[in-house]
Amino acid sequence: MVAATCEICGGTGWKIVEKAGLSGAERCICAAETRARILKENTNIPPNYEDATLDNFKIPRDNPTARTGLGTVLMQVRSFVREFPASDRPGLLLVGGTGTGKTHLAVAALKAIIDKGHEGLFFDYQNLLDRIRSGYDSAAGASDREAYRSALEAEVLLLDDLGSHRVTDWVEDTVTSIITYRCNHRKPLIATTNVPDENQIDYRTEGDTAVHKKTLAEVIGMRARSRLHEMCRVVKMPLIEDYRVGGGR
Repeated sequence: MVAATCEICGGTGWKIVEKAGLSGAERCICAAETRARILKENTNIPPNYEDATLDNFKIPRDNPTARTGLGTVLMQVRSFVREFPASDRPGLLLVGGTGTGKTHLAVAALKAIIDKGHEGLFFDYQNLLDRIRSGYDSAAGASDREAYRSALEAEVLLLDDLGSHRVTDWVEDTVTSIITYRCNHRKPLIATTNVPDENQIDYRTEGDTAVHKKTLAEVIGMRARSRLHEMCRVVKMPLIEDYRVGGGR
């Protein structure tokens, strides 16, 4: 419902315009703003990120390395939003450590895309898999049985914390099917992950043997990882301390 406080249209959603001596009606800008607000309310964005925007993404001033790295990342995300939907890679994959600001940027990008007239849906990766699994239970609610279909068909899907669920064949098959479907149907996917996309040393044993972290391909499967790279711009977060400790999210 269009707000009645609009000074342009008086809440009707339409304004009178004059063109070539003729009067006509066209949609007021408040109608688009109202639609965007309603779409955002239906995206399932967590309350902790409901105010996240690209403009209020905090870049530390006292750390030159973090300032440069996060500044570059912010420019890449702004470019993704500005060019959305890109014909080659309509998705975005943010890769980096815990607390580096990935979810804030992903949500901000989704909200900016909604402002452009698109619809979007937020899912936490582990919660989505839990809901899909519960959907196989005949006693599960209808909303749980719809989670898988929603992940497939949402115009723009934001999948947060990709790879956080325990690895099983069922998990790999499920996430592969979602990512493959969206890739084949050119449905944009925005995803964040703490799992490294390349080999990284986690720690060394007393005998100085390197123990590597699990990679994204090992956690979600090689096919899903390949599809992600096919459909997404990959943005790597800089190596910085937990962004949330300094007041970010």
